[in-house]
Amino acid sequence: MDVSPITSQLYVAAQLRAEDLDAVLQLDPGLIISMILERRPSPALSAAGLSVLWLRTVDFPLIPIPLRTLKRGVEAALPLIHKGGRVLVFCKGGRHRSVAMACCILIGMGYRSGEAMELVDRQRVAADPRARHIRRQVERFEVYWGRSRGQGLSSP
Repeated sequence: MDVSPITSQLYVAAQLRAEDLDAVLQLDPGLIISMILERRPSPALSAAGLSVLWLRTVDFPLIPIPLRTLKRGVEAALPLIHKGGRVLVFCKGGRHRSVAMACCILIGMGYRSGEAMELVDRQRVAADPRARHIRRQVERFEVYWGRSRGQGLSSP
């Protein structure tokens, strides 16, 4: 299984398969977020009692990940993280979509977008948070999240 710890509570991985179940169970995630459009997460994850959120997204520069989709993932992850739980986010290659979600979860935890992208980039070799279509959505999410929380951040 190709997984990287971003923090002690947040992990990013490439696509999970049924044969990864034992390794996933050892991580003990309270929530698994799948960012893959075309493939439903392995039923073995739910069958093992794991909570799975499927946020169907594409990795294509002309179709940005919707901010409301990123918000949905963050809002699902934060209560668990605040209770000390772990979240595992994955996409096909663990380079873009899962990285964007991890950055947005970090923003929800209080990081600025640049700090979040730097941390994810440092912790996951395969990560590419600086890809234009990913960076732009992470930066936009920071503003969107701040406004939704009444913090009124200006545009980055």
